[in-house]
Amino acid sequence: MTSEKVLVGMSGGVDSSAAALLLLNAGYNTAGVTLRLWEGEKCGSSRDADDAAAVCEKLGISHFVLDFKNQFERAVIDKFIAEYRAGNTPNPCIECNKHIKFGEMLNAAINMGYQKIATGHYAAIKKQGDRFVVVKPKDKAKDQSYVLYGLTQHQLAHTIMPLGEFTKAEVREMAEQNGLITAHKSDSQDICFVPDGDYTEFISNWLNITFPDGDYVDVNGKVIGRHKGMIRYTIGQRKGLGMGFGRPIFVLDKIPAENKVILGDEDALFKKRVLVKNVNFMGINGLTAPINCKGKLRYRHTEQPCRIIPLDETTLLAEFNEPQRAPTHGQAAVFYDGDTVICGGEIEKE
Repeated sequence: MTSEKVLVGMSGGVDSSAAALLLLNAGYNTAGVTLRLWEGEKCGSSRDADDAAAVCEKLGISHFVLDFKNQFERAVIDKFIAEYRAGNTPNPCIECNKHIKFGEMLNAAINMGYQKIATGHYAAIKKQGDRFVVVKPKDKAKDQSYVLYGLTQHQLAHTIMPLGEFTKAEVREMAEQNGLITAHKSDSQDICFVPDGDYTEFISNWLNITFPDGDYVDVNGKVIGRHKGMIRYTIGQRKGLGMGFGRPIFVLDKIPAENKVILGDEDALFKKRVLVKNVNFMGINGLTAPINCKGKLRYRHTEQPCRIIPLDETTLLAEFNEPQRAPTHGQAAVFYDGDTVICGGEIEKE
């Protein structure tokens, strides 16, 4: 048993509900909080807040609602839009974790007198030597360690992720057995502030602008067609190009300054070398010499053997044993030693 006070981030879903239940049963002085991040059906909607409040009432714990819409707009939405306009493909969930869930929420929790926060992420936090690390969960199909690479040692030291030892099926069963109304609530899949998945329309509406047509060019710079706005395309894309080319053809790159999209054969998408910037070190304090590990270049990418080579304190070069398909600038590259996150950063053009 412990008297430690923990504030659980509760989205109104089954995972965070189960996290609160587990902490309460473990003897923590537990309360729940729902973050209002966006005016819509997700990101702390009224329904989600009501569901979280109902779970807290069932558990006999306090429930709070904190409004972080302004902070979310600055830290997540503004960067999301800026990255797309720069020709990159960002992952807003990583920024939300870094700045909002484990940033603003943690700061608020400490100011409210709580020692730690907790979330329903499928991962675990462990201490290895003098450092805190994120490790993969029991349920590898739900592994969320990739989107947690950016957390600082301070954030990790003050966070609990109790679902690391459970599968999704076990979590739902636990919630059902304890009469939680979220037991069979479906999981959200999309970017929370773009629930229909049409990020192009979202950005156009947000900025009140349209994105002009431009040239498709081949790898030699020859114009081979017209695109419908550079922001609509991402590296590796084949479908939705709007015209036929007589053979399978893919987006290889974008040139924002010239409003051009480079198309070519799929073979050109495969690369062995990936430049990574803004690296956050977790399992190690830094990198002074090359090490062998495994790298993951997208959320659904199976990590592959590679060597990471330091270029400066926050930049590294990953050399994969085998070429990897479509490393995409703006996405995250995360590196593992077994199940442990070593470090991660943003993929950059070489």
